Amino acid sequence: MVLERLGSSIYDALRRVFKAPVVDEAVVKELVREIQRALLQADVNVQLVLTISKRIEERALSEELPPGISRKEHVVKVVYTEITRFLGEKAVPFKAESGNRRVVMLVGIQGSGKTTASGKLAKYLQKRGLKPALICVDTFRPGAFDQLKQLAAKTGTPVFGDPDSKDPEKIALKGLQIFHNNDLVIIDTSGRHKEEQGLIDEMKKLERSIRPDEVMLVIDGTIGQQAAIQAKAFHEATPIGSILVAKLDGSARGGGALSAVAAIGAPIKFIGVGEKLTDLETFVPSRFVGRLLGMGDLESLIERVRDAEFKVPEKKARKILSGKFTLTDMYEQFEAMKGMGPFKRLLSMLPGVSYNLPENMVDMAQDRLENWRVIIQSMTLQERENPKILSSSRIRRVARGSGTSEKEVKELLTQYKNMRRLMKQLRRRNIPFLQRGKLPKAFSG
Repeated sequence: MVLERLGSSIYDALRRVFKAPVVDEAVVKELVREIQRALLQADVNVQLVLTISKRIEERALSEELPPGISRKEHVVKVVYTEITRFLGEKAVPFKAESGNRRVVMLVGIQGSGKTTASGKLAKYLQKRGLKPALICVDTFRPGAFDQLKQLAAKTGTPVFGDPDSKDPEKIALKGLQIFHNNDLVIIDTSGRHKEEQGLIDEMKKLERSIRPDEVMLVIDGTIGQQAAIQAKAFHEATPIGSILVAKLDGSARGGGALSAVAAIGAPIKFIGVGEKLTDLETFVPSRFVGRLLGMGDLESLIERVRDAEFKVPEKKARKILSGKFTLTDMYEQFEAMKGMGPFKRLLSMLPGVSYNLPENMVDMAQDRLENWRVIIQSMTLQERENPKILSSSRIRRVARGSGTSEKEVKELLTQYKNMRRLMKQLRRRNIPFLQRGKLPKAFSG
């Protein structure tokens, strides 16, 4: 989970507030100290930490309680709103629509993850029915165009570049001519450092020449407080319209990168939460803080389910709900879950779950799902479609073929029977869409 250490520290501090017999000044001050410690460990700027903690303390102690709200609940609300305020309060949507081309220029220091971010952004847009295109104007780093081409090939995104040219402006203008019918053109620029004046000047010239609709700064989530310094330097050279924080998954120093929003006032629009091309999330401060504090984020979970694109044709859905549920169907569900990302990340989106489950339990659940997938792969088509034929000798063969135990194969079969029974129960209940002979949109393919 993103910034897990920071979130769990604040979550534990809030739990102590709820366990306190009474919330007085001493309890609030202890909470503030814990929050300060957690933010500093996440590499948030010291001045920002002092500002946030001061506001939390003042509001928690001096504000009049709203009707029907306890002091404990009020303290949680204050912590939630102040951390959200630090991250930008309101989400700023990324503009992109069919038939109206926009140009986004990605900038950042070398190694920040711009090229990968370009591929992820293209994938994100494709998932939403848009036609993105990529242009590589990185004439500085060897192999930059090849890397972008490889990423583009995975998504089927058109890409343009000229590795023989040393003129990024000329490449960009030619690419924009080629991609005049695409919905959004992403321009991947050379990585540069605030001290490399030649590259900074080149970036200024490129921005003035192509006049992009948006300049997006890609910040490495692992560089800590250096992020704010770099952000200021880039903003002074070329006004930054938005920020994409890359490599934020598992980074203990991610607070420093998130601090960049306060440094230049530009909103964070995306965060990279993994290595896959699909591991890019829109950044909504309120939802992000909700996950951080263990309150969950059901909207993001729903979005992940949609992005997994697991659609069941109506005929098949009727078959499943009538109890004709096979191990092949079960395997397809496991594959869809795998496409939604790591199990732990999904759990972090459920209210009250992320910090309450033991680490080994989450790992066990993930391992069990993976084992079940391998077990089903080791079965014949006949066995998947008709599990009743799985005798002791067949179970022994499947266990050997999948590298698991006979006990694990039997556990899978038990789980399958439970799911099949559930499907039959759903069919028998008085469910309106089944009685009318219609299926909800979620089941239509």
